[in-house]
Amino acid sequence: MAIDADGRLQAQAAIALPAPLRQGARAEQAPELWWRGVADCLAALLPQISAKAVRAIAVDGTSGTLLLVDTDGEPLGPALMYNDGRSQAEAQRIAAVAPRESAAHGASAALAKLLHLKPGAAARYAVHQADWVVGRLTGHWGVSDENNCLKLGFDAIRKQWPDWLDALGIDRRLLPKVLFPGTPVASIKPTLAAELGLPPETLIVAGTTDSTAAFIATGASRIGEAVTSLGSSLVMKVIADRPIFSPDHGVYSQPLGERWLVGGGSNSGGAVLLHFFNRQQLDAMTPALNPERPTGLDYYPLLTPGERFPIADARLQARLTPRPEDDVTFFQAMLEGMARIEQQGYQLLAELGAPYPVSVRSAGGGSRNPAWTTIRQHLLGVPLLEAEQQEAAYGSALLARQGFLSQGIDVL
Repeated sequence: MAIDADGRLQAQAAIALPAPLRQGARAEQAPELWWRGVADCLAALLPQISAKAVRAIAVDGTSGTLLLVDTDGEPLGPALMYNDGRSQAEAQRIAAVAPRESAAHGASAALAKLLHLKPGAAARYAVHQADWVVGRLTGHWGVSDENNCLKLGFDAIRKQWPDWLDALGIDRRLLPKVLFPGTPVASIKPTLAAELGLPPETLIVAGTTDSTAAFIATGASRIGEAVTSLGSSLVMKVIADRPIFSPDHGVYSQPLGERWLVGGGSNSGGAVLLHFFNRQQLDAMTPALNPERPTGLDYYPLLTPGERFPIADARLQARLTPRPEDDVTFFQAMLEGMARIEQQGYQLLAELGAPYPVSVRSAGGGSRNPAWTTIRQHLLGVPLLEAEQQEAAYGSALLARQGFLSQGIDVL
């Protein structure tokens, strides 16, 4: 997404990525697919605007996705995706030394993945999805942002990599320099600027996780305002005046200026729907949904065993039976199950000390399903407000603008 100095959307483009490769608890993706997506997306976006007017770019990416690269940023293997569940033993090692308030608990955390990868001599940096794209854009490796680094063990309260990481044998050379989202990193590589058709002075700015970018995009800013990201997974976050951490429940906090985003992410979500139906089928069935007549089916939709939040259970089994003969009923029952997960999530956050939402905004593709919105409204019991923007890319564009303005330069 491209915005102007006033935050008005000027153009947007989207490129579909191939699904990660899955086999049991394994979930991997080749990072080159991300770069191809970036290049293709820019090729579709820039003709819609004046490419010479571009001043800054920020990138968001999935939290918990991690890969190892060498000194030149070349991947040393596929990325372990956010929902790769193989790091159970490593998660137990972390639990033995990490404080309860760390966001690095659990097999889905980037830290567990780093231990699982067993970095060799060729490994120079552990990078997240957004970090790798920023590195490709700038040539500067070993730079990340606070939000992405939380699940790698970064202490966002003390603003440092904690000493307890040493007990795990972590090579600190692998850990990135951590910047606050919206902080300038460097200008784009000149050769790449020419290749992509961007001005050589284009500033690359530290981004954030996809769910945090989506939160920023919605316009939520007051304590008690919440946002649910309805994408491949479900992520629920509410603004609080203090951080809350509960690894037993999959709850963590991210800094948002002087406030905190308290929440968690479920493995349920759109990826489950797309396992059973393609997008065309989902679109065709949506008008036939009847949210005023619940199906009565008690589903907990998951692709594979294991859940992060509101139930932190690496062995939790999906509940998707009995399956009715009618596909529309099956579709609606999965939406109802996801809405109950959302309700349970916000109730749990309130029990742990966060405010129960005064309102909920929605981001991601699922926010455009009116029947699902009605189902969620009934269960949550608070207003579901329209988001200013529903795409994470808009939040990233706001961070890019923030980074550019921090340089004290007038924006065209």
